[in-house]
Amino acid sequence: MFRIGRIAGSDVLVSTSWFLVAALIAWIMGPRVDQVQPGLGGWKYVVGLAFAMALYLAILLHEASHALMARRFGFRVESITLHFLGGATAIDGEARRPGQEFWIAVVGPITSLAVGAAALGLWYLTPEGLLLLVIEGLAGANIIIGVLNLVPGLPLDGGRVLKAGIWAVTGKVHTGTVVAAWGGRVVALAVAAWAVLSAGQGYVVNPIVLAIVAVFLWTGASQSIAAAKVVRQLSTVAARDLARAALTVPEDLPLAEALRRAEEAGVRGIVTTTSAGRPVGVVSEEAVRAVPVERTPWVAVSTVARTVTDGRALPLGIAGDDLLAALRRTPSSEYVLVGEDGRVAGVLATADIIRAMRNR
Repeated sequence: MFRIGRIAGSDVLVSTSWFLVAALIAWIMGPRVDQVQPGLGGWKYVVGLAFAMALYLAILLHEASHALMARRFGFRVESITLHFLGGATAIDGEARRPGQEFWIAVVGPITSLAVGAAALGLWYLTPEGLLLLVIEGLAGANIIIGVLNLVPGLPLDGGRVLKAGIWAVTGKVHTGTVVAAWGGRVVALAVAAWAVLSAGQGYVVNPIVLAIVAVFLWTGASQSIAAAKVVRQLSTVAARDLARAALTVPEDLPLAEALRRAEEAGVRGIVTTTSAGRPVGVVSEEAVRAVPVERTPWVAVSTVARTVTDGRALPLGIAGDDLLAALRRTPSSEYVLVGEDGRVAGVLATADIIRAMRNR
């Protein structure tokens, strides 16, 4: 993965798979370049490579429009990645309203269609030659990208548009996600059938590319269904119900003594605090297991505790979608639960959440 710059405050990354696609595009474009301007020899592939770069610049505009719209709604955009199948924008968090989901999704295809329309306009003004060939390719490719991305099935943008519409009508984001994801599975099966038909007609490259696209669509749709199931289960989970009783200890207490006190008190959570009772760290079970027993009297409990940042301190009453959003913002194995007075009320372990969802 290579970083090539920043857009909307986010890193723009290029996957190594992009170079394979660029080479494939250059190879496919070579014979067409020969038809337009014979005698270029190996330079015809350089022209093909230039077209590949121009095409991915247009894809970058598509992804940047997603990023800018997400930023407008207050979301943090982690990165924009260009890869084998186009691009992807990593947005931190989920849309809170159908309108946000709709606009963040639809702006990408609109951008591609706008670029395609602009290239089509230039096509009428450009004289015959290599430049016309490149503009012609950009016009067709961007219009195709815009239209295909509006196909109503996740993980395509059109699937997110469909999800937003069903969400708006039913008021249930879960229903919108599942319907749009099944739409994606139907599209994946259609693409797979197209790949089989193409193979039967003697093509080689087309069936391979179509098969890869079909797998990508099916996998993305299936992941969306699985994620929707998790979200639905988590919407019924309350942190208070899963809270482990916690022992508060000073940071410099030996680990052996902290463990002894926790066992004596019959609690599974240990939190280090200041003298005023403010939580400083939450002890990690994984880190404790990594310390040899004979070393525990000589190791301070703070050395096996994760610092309690804002994201690792959650209100005792947090539940459902708010809990899910908090877990996504700051992934951790343990969280400190605090009461209204700011004092430690318990420890919430991610393992307990997973166990609770499996039992539902």
